[in-house]
Amino acid sequence: QVQLVESGGGVVQTGGSLRLSCQASGLIVSDYWLGWFRQAPGAERVFVAGSSYYGEITRYGDSVKGRFTISRDNAERTVDLQINSLKPEDTAVYFCVADSRYTDLTSSPDYWGQGTQVTVSP
Repeated sequence: QVQLVESGGGVVQTGGSLRLSCQASGLIVSDYWLGWFRQAPGAERVFVAGSSYYGEITRYGDSVKGRFTISRDNAERTVDLQINSLKPEDTAVYFCVADSRYTDLTSSPDYWGQGTQVTVSP
């Protein structure tokens, strides 16, 4: 079955950086958009970033443009999220997602990881 396993979360101070990684299995990664959502305490899950089948196209949520960078390695079956200039409002659980279509990736992805916690201290 499809599995998406995130790693790299943790506690970081405001202004710091983190790199999240997601290992995919059980699917042909080049057939899927890969991306990230996040869910802050008491809030809904929100689209953060997406990368097309071979990484030629990337898309970002408005709140993270310029600070987050998504990249993928199909040979390694991974998708990473580099997060810079972290703010307390970036505190959330970050989920790796996959879907064969971009429109569905940003709204209701077929596959989800379990999530990794990112906490930004003031």
